[in-house]
Amino acid sequence: MAAWADREASRHRTELDRAESLRLLGSVSLGRIVFTQDALPAIRPVNHLLHHGEVIIRTHEGAALTSLTEHAEAQGVVVAYEADAIDPATHCGWSVVVTGYCHLVTDPADLAHYEALLHPWTDHRMSHALRIRPHLVTGVRLSPRRDAPERR
Repeated sequence: MAAWADREASRHRTELDRAESLRLLGSVSLGRIVFTQDALPAIRPVNHLLHHGEVIIRTHEGAALTSLTEHAEAQGVVVAYEADAIDPATHCGWSVVVTGYCHLVTDPADLAHYEALLHPWTDHRMSHALRIRPHLVTGVRLSPRRDAPERR
């Protein structure tokens, strides 16, 4: 049996419900946002926070997603957001994906609140914040199988 198949057989995959998925998403600060740029998928690593069930990210003037949200219709820009915590040695952990609509945060009080809570990891001046309202939320957990053969 191939080594990858042996590792796969020793994992149990569990679907997570919405509440557990959002709880896990809120437990980490780094994820990946996926959006459409020039009719192609684009992905960016970003830090985030989960606030009242919504994913908040900060961005800067001139960023592709900032521009898209500034010119979006009322429903916003369709995005996916993924975060995970997978142990590279055991291949166990979890992954969560939310899909929904992204909007530019325009309320000055909300923007100030997010600026105080979410600090950029880069040297760009992050003058904007984006709010993702999850429509679809999926999550999986990979854990060791109880009946998996012991590795030698």
